[in-house]
Amino acid sequence: MSNIFEDLARQLVSAGHALYAHGMVPATSGNLSARVSPEVIAITVSGAHKGHLTSADIMPIDNVGNSLDGRRPSAETGLHTQIYSAFPEAGAILHHHSPRATLISQLAGDEVLLSDYELLKAFPGINTHETVVSVPVFPNDQDIHRLSEKIRGRMQSPGPLFGYLIRGHGLYTWADTVDRAMIHVEAFEFLFRCELMKREVR
Repeated sequence: MSNIFEDLARQLVSAGHALYAHGMVPATSGNLSARVSPEVIAITVSGAHKGHLTSADIMPIDNVGNSLDGRRPSAETGLHTQIYSAFPEAGAILHHHSPRATLISQLAGDEVLLSDYELLKAFPGINTHETVVSVPVFPNDQDIHRLSEKIRGRMQSPGPLFGYLIRGHGLYTWADTVDRAMIHVEAFEFLFRCELMKREVR
């Protein structure tokens, strides 16, 4: 395996451990990936516990989701390959099931609108709090192909997109690197917490 794959595998392992430590990937939930090259993606194997990840739990797939080592990748691999196809700048994708992301996905309508937060500047291209970021919410579906078709239209719409929610499920977010994707996770978690607190005081 290439040195690039091995380095990205280590980064995904570290991210998995951090997400687990913060209660965002309980049991065997969540999935993580990173783009190795235009043709190869490193992704967590199906059923891997993110708190106990090792580099052996990261496997290679091609850019349409086929296993390159005979093992079974995450059941949601199709959502990863869709993001990489839609956003050439995406280098890593993190999907977690934090309580805040899961809860707000059930309370919101078709989207969560985030505005007038200084922390929006954590996302690339945003340099003012006077920005509105939409986080779409899609109904959960065990048929990943059907779910990806619902998501496809939003990815082709104008406007910045840094992540989306699946109702009762969790958040998908991506960035150019694993470290940057972790920053997106932290930013979304703070913003979702603020939105949930607003609902408590209204």
